[in-house]
Amino acid sequence: MELPRYLRSLSFKKRVSTKSLVIFTRQFATLIAAGLPLVKALRTLYDQLEPGVLKDIIKSVADDVEGGTNFSEALAHFPATFPEFYVNMIKAGELGGMLVDILKRLSEFLDKSQKLRDRIRSALMYPMFVMLVALLILVMLMIFVIPAFTNMFSELGGALPLPTRILIGASDFTRSFWYLIPLIPILLIAAYKALVRDPGRRFIIDRLKLRVPIVGPLVQQVAVARFTRTLGTLLTSGVPILAALQTVKDIIGNEFIGRAVMQLRDSIKEGEGVSGPMEASKAFPPLVTKMISIGEETGELDKMLIQIADNFEEEVDVAVSGLTSLLEPLLIVFMGLVVGFIVISMFMPLFSLAKLIG
Repeated sequence: MELPRYLRSLSFKKRVSTKSLVIFTRQFATLIAAGLPLVKALRTLYDQLEPGVLKDIIKSVADDVEGGTNFSEALAHFPATFPEFYVNMIKAGELGGMLVDILKRLSEFLDKSQKLRDRIRSALMYPMFVMLVALLILVMLMIFVIPAFTNMFSELGGALPLPTRILIGASDFTRSFWYLIPLIPILLIAAYKALVRDPGRRFIIDRLKLRVPIVGPLVQQVAVARFTRTLGTLLTSGVPILAALQTVKDIIGNEFIGRAVMQLRDSIKEGEGVSGPMEASKAFPPLVTKMISIGEETGELDKMLIQIADNFEEEVDVAVSGLTSLLEPLLIVFMGLVVGFIVISMFMPLFSLAKLIG
């Protein structure tokens, strides 16, 4: 069944929150486990939802399934809501007759992935708030406080020290072009997105990210946690490893590690194991490759991947907490230096005047 034009537009332009997707998946699994047919379960969830994108999409999926389309194919029409790994797991569940188990694993996977993102955001929220407040205070000083000193210095006459001239110049620039301040982060983000649009440049940038002190190990830990949890969940759900690696590559969030995953896929396609090519790529920590080697030897690679993901998510928590603890004193020191420079620059002409009077 051909999708209505407005729904095709929605599927690419509007996203459904991960929380809503988790709730839908969990409730859908409960209804299927209770013995409801697919279409009946979808119609039931449709009736319970508030008007919105997800409600419209579920209606379209239900119509497609009722018209003879496979459930996974109907979901694939909406890639912005149901990503490739979601569709692949549903397809494996359909083929293996274990759709309920797959839906439960999906809801658990999505829930844990969202919790990891939330922990990182919440840990970085306070330093970002402090930085924003400090920036606002600095702008207020530049616009309202320093000009008062500038007028006083003009009345006194004489040559001003270099730090004072620099500060007055910064104040004049801020007062004249204050509207550019909120545009600077927007322009920086736009420039970054333009750079990483090219895969070659993104590969270089993502590789450099991994080499940045303190931040690099955190980026690697997050990428490894995503890789191992997604791959482990896909393998546990019955998705073939080559298809699983192809799917995982697009959700890691790092082009350098993503290319290593594709090289791993090519090596496995040629008959090699998993741990050897991973170790050769130098994109994964040695501990990961050793644990995966043990998983291969014991025939429990999927369980080992999930265990690695659990361990690395705990390490991410510790690393984020450490980074937050480090950022707070650095911000305080930075603001202290800025305020100290302002105070010294403002009082240097007064000291010079006091010497002349004395």
